Amino acid sequence: QVQLVESGGGLVQAGGSLSLSCSASGRTDGIEAMAWFRQAPGQEREFVAGSGWSINVAYYAESVKGRFTISRDNAKNSVDLQMNSLKSEDTAVYYCAASRGLRGRSLSAVSTYEYWGQGTQVTVSS
Repeated sequence: QVQLVESGGGLVQAGGSLSLSCSASGRTDGIEAMAWFRQAPGQEREFVAGSGWSINVAYYAESVKGRFTISRDNAKNSVDLQMNSLKSEDTAVYYCAASRGLRGRSLSAVSTYEYWGQGTQVTVSS
């Protein structure tokens, strides 16, 4: 089992910045990818950003490209999400996710990830 704990959510004005952090513990060996998803009320959970664990690649949803940056620290088993130029439509609960089986699967698909954090609320006021 892998346990994921997010931190760093909160309330910010539009145009501001927030940084989220996700720490993984437990059986972290074998993690192949970690990602951030978000879910707004009444909407499906959507991919925000993801990173392969052993390869230095990162992918972003079109809606956050150029504003959000995902970074990982393999030694600390953590992944951060720096969010700049926040918009009201970024308001959601943000979830950290980890996958042990990325091969042949999409980095941006919810079904790729076996482990999920409890979520942290991000609210952007306009």
